[in-house]
This record gives sequence, structure tokens and C-alpha cells, in this order.
Amino acid sequence: MDAREPSPGTARIVNAMTVDVEDYFQVSAFEPYVARADWNSIGCRVEANVERILALFDTHGVRGTFFTLGWVAQRYPRLIEKIAENGHELASHGWEHVRVNTQTPAAFREDITRTRCLLEDISGSAVKGYRAASYSIGAGQRWAWHELAAAGYQYSSSVVPIRHDLYGMPGSPRFSYSTADGRLLEIPITTVPLAGRNINCGGGGWFRLFPYAFSRWALERVNRTEGQPGIFYFHPWEIDPQQPRLAGLGVKTRFRHYLNLARTYQRLEKLLTDFRWGRMDQVFLAGEGRK
Repeated sequence: MDAREPSPGTARIVNAMTVDVEDYFQVSAFEPYVARADWNSIGCRVEANVERILALFDTHGVRGTFFTLGWVAQRYPRLIEKIAENGHELASHGWEHVRVNTQTPAAFREDITRTRCLLEDISGSAVKGYRAASYSIGAGQRWAWHELAAAGYQYSSSVVPIRHDLYGMPGSPRFSYSTADGRLLEIPITTVPLAGRNINCGGGGWFRLFPYAFSRWALERVNRTEGQPGIFYFHPWEIDPQQPRLAGLGVKTRFRHYLNLARTYQRLEKLLTDFRWGRMDQVFLAGEGRK
């Protein structure tokens, strides 16, 4: 067997490929540096980057889930139509990337309802899924699952079962589980247990930090050894090494955001080739992700 060929056990499992559709200046780590009131005056790069992702997915025959900000959808409705026309799932990422742990239930309810309605109006298709900004549903935000279920969502992918300085619910199960009295499925980002702790192997900055060989090994282990589908996520700005560099960032923020941006696209090409991928709704709501 070729070293880059997935094992037979891996090849049988379809994983979920996801994109968090937001622009580079909208990430939570930039909140102290970029005011939301200034967003409209900043040149956007998200449209061109999503177009590039759509072309990449089409080349590899991949259909995925695009968790999209309402702010982006309102400004680029044709982009939203194109995502749906290309066979991808549209899901909600909230209106303007406000973390759930900073919202009241009433504000959260308005946010998720407004975003879902806009995405459905533009695309003409039902929005079933939600992902919180910066995975900000933690142990103190379990109420959000009930709000999501009441608003008509069928699943959430808003938890990372790790310890982290910005997010995480380390006590969460590693794989999908029912919440909100059985009305909603929570689908955590994929992790692998190592040395007594869970390590994120589901994308984002971790995909840029670790060598690609680690990501491939970890996802293969989840597929082959545990028999579970994985979830991978990334952002359009992560394939954009030419994005503007913000001045005055803290050392940790600068490192996390700009690390290995020039390598992400090539790593994604390998990932799309090495594993089978599908939409969140097709992988998990069809029952394949329920264990």
C-alpha cells in the first residue's frame, strides 16, 4: 500500500469538511484591535477566498458545510447562492461573530434567528446547523443548546473538548451526543487523546501548527481505531498569506493568526486527497455520526 493511501478502514468513513466563513479582521482574537464599528470601512477579502475554496473543493469532488456569518451573507448574497448551487450545506455562524459566553439568552436568540432567516431567504434551502464564534459554548452556556433547538436548528458544532485559554469544554464527550432533552445534536470538533489530554486535530491553527503528518495520523486513528467520522474546519483567511498584517498585536495573537498561512492551501490539497469528505448534515444527521 502506498504511504499516502488511506487504510481500508479509513477509506470507508466519510468525514465532515467545514469552513467558517468570516474575514480575517473578524476573528475573536482581534476584538481588542478592530472595532466592529470599523468593519464596514475595511477592505474585505472573504469573497475572493471563498471563491478559491469552492474551486478547490470542486477539483477534488468534495461537498462541505459553510458556517457563515450573517454579516457576510448580507453583503455577498451571490456568494451564498453560489455555495448552495455548488451542492454545499449552508449553516449559521451567528450574525457578526459574537461569542456566546458574552451574550444573554435573549440576545443569542435574536442572533441565531436573524442569521438563519437570512441564509434561508438567500439560498432557498433549510439551515440545520450552527457553530458558535470561537467555539464559545462552554459548561456555562448549556442554555444555548435549548435556544438552538427552539429556533429550529437540528445540530450544533460549537464545542472543542480540550483545555484552552480561549475556549473549550474538556468534560465534553469527544464524539456527537444529544442535548436539549434530545432535540439537538452537538458534534464536537475532532480530538485525539494523547498523554492524558485531548489534542485538537480538527483544523484551524492546530492544522497550521503541527506537521501535516500529525493531522493525517490523528484523523486516521479516529477513523480506523475508533470507527468515528472526524470533523475538519478552517477559515477563508487561512489560505490568504497576502492578507494585511495588523499592527500592535500581542505576540501570542500574532503567532496564532499568521503561522504557516503560506502552507495551508497545499496541506488542504493533501487532506482532501487522503480522506473522504462530506457535508455535516449528510455525515451526522443521517445517523453515521451517532454512537
